[in-house]
Amino acid sequence: MSSVQQARETLGARLRELRKQSGLTGLELARLAGWDNSKVSRYEHGKQTPTEQDIHTWCALTDAPLQVGDLIATVRNVEAAWLEWKRIQSHNAQKKTGQLETESKLIRGYDPDLVPGLLQTQDYATEILRECIQFIGGPDDLAAAVSARMERQQVLRKGAKRFHFLLAEQALYTTVGSDGIMVGQLEHLVAQVRSSRLALGIIPRTARFRVPVTNFLMYDIRQVQVETVSAELTVTQPREVALYERAFQILAKHAAKGEAARVLIQRALETRAS
Repeated sequence: MSSVQQARETLGARLRELRKQSGLTGLELARLAGWDNSKVSRYEHGKQTPTEQDIHTWCALTDAPLQVGDLIATVRNVEAAWLEWKRIQSHNAQKKTGQLETESKLIRGYDPDLVPGLLQTQDYATEILRECIQFIGGPDDLAAAVSARMERQQVLRKGAKRFHFLLAEQALYTTVGSDGIMVGQLEHLVAQVRSSRLALGIIPRTARFRVPVTNFLMYDIRQVQVETVSAELTVTQPREVALYERAFQILAKHAAKGEAARVLIQRALETRAS
């Protein structure tokens, strides 16, 4: 089941709960709203996403006006969350992400397998984007996409921003391109550990499991981006953003920092160099 379908079904369950609490049957709600009889069922079973106007109508008829704001935020999240990878990996998408990074004061991220875009060397980024374009079959604008990703990294040196990245130790060992590319990337990470503008933590491979999480980027406390195989999920629902905030704090507590992080990176670097 896709994440977007799960989100629709979760929304539908909330709407069904409001209807039942009001004492209305599905047929009665449809009649009062002036809808066809199947519309209520489609919404409640996640077969269709309601419009914002339908949310207003639903809450008015079920005497739940205080739920309007949260439900509309959920609808917008479902509708706006998904972008095809063809768009994500394109030059224009890279520039759009760059704009979001420019507007944010605090950028945090976690990745279990790869080095995040803002910390990638050009060679490493080229291999990542090439593989993604080949996998999805998107437009071949590799050179422009790499250029945009490199341009995005200027945000690390501009303005009063803070950055905090967490990597699982596996990210140091996932082979991207070749040993030569990995040596260059790992040397770059060693330099980043000493940066005064950026905090970098490495979660050891033997760290105890604490939280179920995939890769994500947080922009202040207003938006989270999560990459999946087919799309990118944008999370703006406050209660969901709070879960990612909590997950990040838990992961950060168990990450190696400073000299301890440098030692882990150096160990991976020595493996490649040998």
